Amino acid sequence: MSKQKYFNFKFSNFYNYNDFYVNETNTNAVEGILDNNFDNKFLIGPNKSGKTFLGNIWLKKNKAINFNNNFNDIINNKKAVFIDDIEKKNNEEEIFHIINHCKLYKIKILVTSNLNINEINFSLKDLISRLKSFSLYKIKNPDDDMLLKILTKLFVDKQFVINSNDIFPYILKRANRSYEEMIFIVEKLDSLSLEKKRQLTIPLIKEIL
Repeated sequence: MSKQKYFNFKFSNFYNYNDFYVNETNTNAVEGILDNNFDNKFLIGPNKSGKTFLGNIWLKKNKAINFNNNFNDIINNKKAVFIDDIEKKNNEEEIFHIINHCKLYKIKILVTSNLNINEINFSLKDLISRLKSFSLYKIKNPDDDMLLKILTKLFVDKQFVINSNDIFPYILKRANRSYEEMIFIVEKLDSLSLEKKRQLTIPLIKEIL
């Protein structure tokens, strides 16, 4: 019998602070990013840890502009600026001028990255120097509490029915303990359960772990 096909729908993202779980791994970062201080902010953290989520809350709160091949638009306005995943941007000169623009007009700026500043491979040393003057906030690797909350939310989002209390500890004991891994596991389970028309069980989880 052929396998069941399924559709992978894409939904719009709505950035709501109430959807973001806060504990000791990210409290300082959340408080620092969402306060009303006028310091330049640099937010680092693991992939999928919520940096973009927080950044978009900050962007909305400050009526900021998201930097994405829109250098002239930013320079011609005096609005706060959000630069997400700065290590993936190739236009160092533009970023350098945007930071100077924000400094000149006392405009807020938030930058995020998966890497520490010294790990970013920028050739423009003046840019690195500017970034080192930013207030640094860090999201730590997830602890047990955070991993459990992430799994719970992901399962709820996928409308899984949890019939066993053993499911969570089973996953946490065998999976890599990262934000990215939890998302990957739930996506795989969702695909597999739809494909095989099976509920979420330990035997199903064993097929991917």
